[in-house]
Amino acid sequence: MSTDTVREARLLPDRRQPYYLDNAEREMRRRGLYDIPIVDCDSHCYETVCLPEIVAYIENPNVRRSFEFNSPLIIEPGLISGNMGDRTVGGRLHAGGAVSGDKEVYPLGEGGELHPVAATTLRSMDAMAIDYSILFPTPMLNLGLNPDLKVREELTWAFNRWLVEDVVSTDPRLLAMPLLPIHEPEQCLRTIRAFADRPGVVGFMITCLQYEPLHRNRYMKVFAELNERGLPVAFHSAPNWRERPFTVLDSFLGVHALGFPFYAMIQLTNVVLTGMPERFPNIRWIFMEAGQAWVPFLIARLDNEYKQRSSEAPLLKRLPSEYIRDMYFTTQPFESHERAEDTRAMFDMMDGGRSLLYASDYPHQDFDTPASIWDQPRFTEEERKAVLGGTALELFGLPMPKLGAPPAAD
Repeated sequence: MSTDTVREARLLPDRRQPYYLDNAEREMRRRGLYDIPIVDCDSHCYETVCLPEIVAYIENPNVRRSFEFNSPLIIEPGLISGNMGDRTVGGRLHAGGAVSGDKEVYPLGEGGELHPVAATTLRSMDAMAIDYSILFPTPMLNLGLNPDLKVREELTWAFNRWLVEDVVSTDPRLLAMPLLPIHEPEQCLRTIRAFADRPGVVGFMITCLQYEPLHRNRYMKVFAELNERGLPVAFHSAPNWRERPFTVLDSFLGVHALGFPFYAMIQLTNVVLTGMPERFPNIRWIFMEAGQAWVPFLIARLDNEYKQRSSEAPLLKRLPSEYIRDMYFTTQPFESHERAEDTRAMFDMMDGGRSLLYASDYPHQDFDTPASIWDQPRFTEEERKAVLGGTALELFGLPMPKLGAPPAAD
């Protein structure tokens, strides 16, 4: 289905109630953001509401049977590790079409090929003036904590097939970075070779919330494959209240604030100090959903330590900060400081005009519309356009989208 067809189909005359993002749509129109390319590099689906569809792709009959005998809407601790904390308080989380009925918003096209999750995502994209979205899982970001390695492997493969074949394939505006079961290198190679050339696949993702030492020799074949193909690899973060340091905190606020950057810092530090950017120069490294304020801290901290103990990072040919500035970081949550000059200083220290990629993190309770970037007073218009879409179009090799607002709602 073409982009034009999707946009024309969005606003049906029998829309019965105000849409969840009506205010966002008005704000995008007021700012003229439908006239610039916007790429959402981190949008989410709640894959567990479609669990029966995913389970159908599980190859191991014993693992498949475990899911078939559990309620599809319940995240069983033995199958998918749940994330503690109440994200849904006050109705701030909107899980999407598979449970909300939004599948009626878009016509399903010839043969009914438009998946309800795709339909709901396209609707939110139209409301926020987004031209492309990269879709990621939500509960399965915690899959790296599951001690049952076979469940990890099977569920990852099944989810990737479901996302790429059933959801993303239904519209060219939807993109994917399939999840790598990094605990099993051979399965990672199978995943890369199976999905790398599929329409809509723009790279691969590793969840930060796992404990595999990725610099070990057994994983090098995975990164060598990615390097040979010149593919981006994203590390997507998440919090874990069960982690021992976080059990000191008695509110989800603290865990949410510290957890995302904590795991991103662990993974980035390991990637840099073990010389992986030197060994695999064609990989574009992306760190997702951890904010930005931690990046200047890590730049300063690692440079300071490296100058004193460079013998412990023998593969490095440059300062850690130079490798970090070659990496990419998604914006959500965009941590705009009280003083605009402080936000500007953070932006400059991490070379934000080149390294930052807009992300909404929709539909999570703290999602950002493109206005979070467009309204920054110390950013130039060229920098805003680069962050919102220009850098991502180049990084992922995406064609320039057709711009312009959809018809206004009645």
